[in-house]
Amino acid sequence: MSVPADFDPENAGNAPEIEKQFAVKVIEQAQTHHKLITTIPPSSLKLTKHDDELYEMFKELFPENFENDLALVKVIDEDRMKNKDSKTRWQKYSKAFEKTVEDFSSGCLLRLNSEEDYTESNAIFAVRIQFLAYEITRNRHGLNNKMYEDEQKQSSTSKATA
Repeated sequence: MSVPADFDPENAGNAPEIEKQFAVKVIEQAQTHHKLITTIPPSSLKLTKHDDELYEMFKELFPENFENDLALVKVIDEDRMKNKDSKTRWQKYSKAFEKTVEDFSSGCLLRLNSEEDYTESNAIFAVRIQFLAYEITRNRHGLNNKMYEDEQKQSSTSKATA
């Protein structure tokens, strides 16, 4: 399918089919992430081949997230994450990885509370680079362990009663 020569992306509406495809992709990514952190110990997960660099730069640009036992990573404050100062730092962070991290600016869901699953009240729309920054940090610091442990308990309880 080719794009018409007179197509203006600034004034284009969202076609329902495109919105539906986007929603399906975002939900599939969230389901894949949920499956990963509940079947593999999160501390051993590697989300990209650039995890180390993503983590270090996140730590450098957002040092406040690494204070108070990572409270701002464990439970994300959406307003703080999207304020003017943070937006400037996110732009710098994104630019640093635009050539190395695939789909760095694609949309995805990000859980607000690392101890809870993806739900309407516990997920926000973010870009992939933000998702990676938070989830790599959560994995490295054991903040996703509760999700894994709860799933393992539930799985062994189900097997025991079967």
